[in-house]
Amino acid sequence: MKERVLTGYRPTGKLHLGHWFGNLQNMLALQDEYEAFYFVADWHALTSEWQNPADISRYTEEMVLDWVAAGLDPDKCVIYRQSDIPEVAELLLYFSMVTPMSWLERTPSYKEQQQQIGDKDLSNVGFFTYPALQAADIVAIEATRVPVGEDQLPHIELAREIVRRFNGTYKAGKRGLVEPKALLAKVGDETMGARVPGTDGRKMSKSYGNAIFINDSPDEIRKKAMGFMTDPARKQLTDPGNPDVCPLHQVYKLVAESLKIEKWEECCRAAACGCVPHKKEFAEDIISYLADFQKRRTALEARPDYAREVLEAGAAKARPIAQATVARCRELVGL
Repeated sequence: MKERVLTGYRPTGKLHLGHWFGNLQNMLALQDEYEAFYFVADWHALTSEWQNPADISRYTEEMVLDWVAAGLDPDKCVIYRQSDIPEVAELLLYFSMVTPMSWLERTPSYKEQQQQIGDKDLSNVGFFTYPALQAADIVAIEATRVPVGEDQLPHIELAREIVRRFNGTYKAGKRGLVEPKALLAKVGDETMGARVPGTDGRKMSKSYGNAIFINDSPDEIRKKAMGFMTDPARKQLTDPGNPDVCPLHQVYKLVAESLKIEKWEECCRAAACGCVPHKKEFAEDIISYLADFQKRRTALEARPDYAREVLEAGAAKARPIAQATVARCRELVGL
């Protein structure tokens, strides 16, 4: 039997190239190798968007269309909405009983977002406990593997610690909960698990306002490309550049052909070409790279009930698993 893999996205905005290369390409490969479960994490979105939740539903449907247009096949993988599986919330309650507050406080991304996202109130309990909610998502459907980048490994280790403590407290010789393991992107494939820089050189993120979205129009892509950060040490055209530290070139390598990549690297190091022509070619190559996806996406938009149908079918497959998990938790706890 195939191992079961799980990953999810928060529907807090449009998907960008960071999502596309950071995890989505990995998801496409995993649906053929694993029993793949992919969920739209609307409760996770609510932890930070609780003051303005109106767009969560819209972004949920858009995410489903993006995923399928990108190549996820609902006949191969299970695509569902987190809030359609209420057993996840009950499992979080059980986990909250055995999870020390100090475990949640030490989560690196919790501290990072508290510091860097200043336009939202993240002082709520829901945001504080979201790492435990992640653990509940994983354990509810008995996923054995969770695809992550190296920066997310602490989240998986926390989930493992929560499961170990729950089992250690309540198992008593009975069958306990499944302890998940991390699944890192395949070594040597630069399009899987890539850390994609944004227009300002930081990690691409809609929160930073530095993203190229996969549904951007050609004109929007061209405009963003012209403002993309290049080698900060190259001040003049006559200065040799270093493509290894150029944020624009790191993205370009993900979409362009190898001969074109080599051409720009050679002329950049020799100060034989400027950044403006590189930005223009960068834009056209991204537009070409996304063209087929955007065509499929437009076709799916013409089917107004499609996203809802995919989510309902996915929930019908995921929820019985979660119900069985929660029933076992109640038995273990003695309720």
